[in-house]
Amino acid sequence: MARGELMKKLLASYGRDEEFRAVAEQIIDEEEKKNNRVLARSLRKTLETGPSPSRPSGPKGLAPLIPFPDAAADFIERVEPTHARNDIVLGATNVRVLLGLIKEYRRADDIRRHGLKVRSKLLFCGPPGCGKTLCAEIFAAELGLPLFLVKLDRLISSYLGETAGNVRKIFEFARKQPCVLFFDEFDALARSREDSSEHNELRRVVNSLLLFIDNIRPKGFLIAATNLDRSLDPAIWRRFDEVVWFDKPSKSMIGRFLRLKFKNVSVAFDPLRHASALDGYSYAEIERVCIQAIKSMIVERRKQVLERDFNRALEDEVRRRAGQSRLAPPS
Repeated sequence: MARGELMKKLLASYGRDEEFRAVAEQIIDEEEKKNNRVLARSLRKTLETGPSPSRPSGPKGLAPLIPFPDAAADFIERVEPTHARNDIVLGATNVRVLLGLIKEYRRADDIRRHGLKVRSKLLFCGPPGCGKTLCAEIFAAELGLPLFLVKLDRLISSYLGETAGNVRKIFEFARKQPCVLFFDEFDALARSREDSSEHNELRRVVNSLLLFIDNIRPKGFLIAATNLDRSLDPAIWRRFDEVVWFDKPSKSMIGRFLRLKFKNVSVAFDPLRHASALDGYSYAEIERVCIQAIKSMIVERRKQVLERDFNRALEDEVRRRAGQSRLAPPS
């Protein structure tokens, strides 16, 4: 592309961080092709160390984006954060662990100068709907790192011999790009090799996966999440620097979550009185109850959520749970 057109694109994209950086990278690539290496190096250094045109909630700003590789494009999706730290309720232990990881990342150079490793490979475990994916999103935003979701349905190829190669492409991307690379439903890829029902080729995929996790030193974080931690291959566990457990919320955490969900609407009752009735529910289930109660107010053109709205929404969730329990396999 002509230099003038690139400059116009650069100015037009100012304030949209990802587009701005992508065009800036194109300009730097053009200078490198012209053998203007001193200028290219200077531009790249300015791009990576200068302030971002727009800054997220994290104090370090956005990490520089490398050109998205064609090799990994089919298997990775960029996810734009839509939540902030106040949108999640975590237990004290998880808050302490995650804050410690953020502090470590920000002092990574100092830690490495002392010959120590920075924790960068995390395993999130716990039942569905308890905040693993949301936590990964907020964690990335706090660090100022882009979040990339691994599309497992495409990664696990119908041609089994290609799966290990697909995994290699993703890990190569994470080695170069400062980011949070998020594997959801990780058990689909890292299932125990002792499982007699698994195909030999899938066992070879696990062997490759173990090597990739061992060898990678991501510039950001690798996060794997699973609802089925007992299905993971035993050798997987020691490959991760930290394991974070997500449990169903306690009564006090349910209360905090209810306050969070109703903070922007007027209610004619105290939602916290219902915290005991929600014991044993996941955050996703409680959120569904709250949203349904708010929608009832909107549909009936009222200005307040009534207690009957909440009770009916809770009854629907109880009915839904009962139906799911009938579908569950016998223990």
